[in-house]
Amino acid sequence: MERALSAPGKLFVSGEYAVLWGGVSRVAAIGPRTGALVRRRPDSRVHVCLEEGTLAGRTTPLGVKWEREVPPGFSFVARTLDEALRLHGRESVGFDLALAPSAVGPNGLKLGMGGSACATVLAADAVRFVLEERFDALKLALVAHTAQQNGKGSGGDVATSHAGGMVRYRRYPVSGLIEASSAGGYRAAVDAAPSVDVWRLPPPQVSLGYAFTGESASTRVLISQVEAKWGESGRQDFVRRSDAVGQEIERGLGGGDFRAFAEAVREQQALLLELGPLETESMRRVLSLAASYDCAGKQSGAGGGDGCILFAPDAQKRAALLEGIRARGFHTLELELEPGVRGESHAEPALRSWLDAVR
Repeated sequence: MERALSAPGKLFVSGEYAVLWGGVSRVAAIGPRTGALVRRRPDSRVHVCLEEGTLAGRTTPLGVKWEREVPPGFSFVARTLDEALRLHGRESVGFDLALAPSAVGPNGLKLGMGGSACATVLAADAVRFVLEERFDALKLALVAHTAQQNGKGSGGDVATSHAGGMVRYRRYPVSGLIEASSAGGYRAAVDAAPSVDVWRLPPPQVSLGYAFTGESASTRVLISQVEAKWGESGRQDFVRRSDAVGQEIERGLGGGDFRAFAEAVREQQALLLELGPLETESMRRVLSLAASYDCAGKQSGAGGGDGCILFAPDAQKRAALLEGIRARGFHTLELELEPGVRGESHAEPALRSWLDAVR
């Protein structure tokens, strides 16, 4: 019994940081997709196979009993499997799970498209399939991803990878579920918890692109720095203004006056820069180029590196913009919205070979 899966990455369109403090974000599910393959075992053994190696253990009602300390690269998947087995709450069969690596740029750095969230979503859906369970895989993924970050992060990347498309998302409260995971009554708490506040928006009528700056950023470090600087009143004022700009951006995604939409995008970027030095010199160059092509752009995510999401009024202008940015040495991608986590008819050959190699 096996299943092949895939899930998309994500880019924030608006509301990063604000969503951490009760505001609303808009997030796009985009490719390249990441693949996974899960296979049920006849025993209680567990193997997680990644490009960097294999982590082994066995199932218990309290999680996986791992044979060694979980390496950092396995941490989000391992935490998701632990949470799933606690939700299951009884002895279970084992399984082998292989996940493809996150997308990287020409220099080998990750592109900043939510690789840990994508892996968490894939692990949650895979283990639910193997256990033949009916729990809410999105709630599980949000709990696991947030817990592994010690409560940091909004979950917007997780919700988008799960749901697909262009989504409007408000942070889902998981602190009570994390507590129940350790204290007891976990399954009842998850079942009774409200639905996740995520809404799929209509497909955008503007063309999307991405420019990777060639620098990777640590989201957790940046969030900690910003939150240490801003008090509660400052955060709430930021949320109020970010939500207002986000509504304008959402309206503009539906088409119409591109100049007004581009101005709203610039306002969102300017608002983010009030939080601190989040924009690198490379990001400034990319955004200046976007403006020179009568397009728009902003940082996507916490800033300090990674890349910029770009908006053009049509595919022809997007192609010209991306060509101009590539000519300056940046890695670019044309973006189309992707569906959320889904089953696939065929597994990637490498993933199958990884699972075939374990015993």
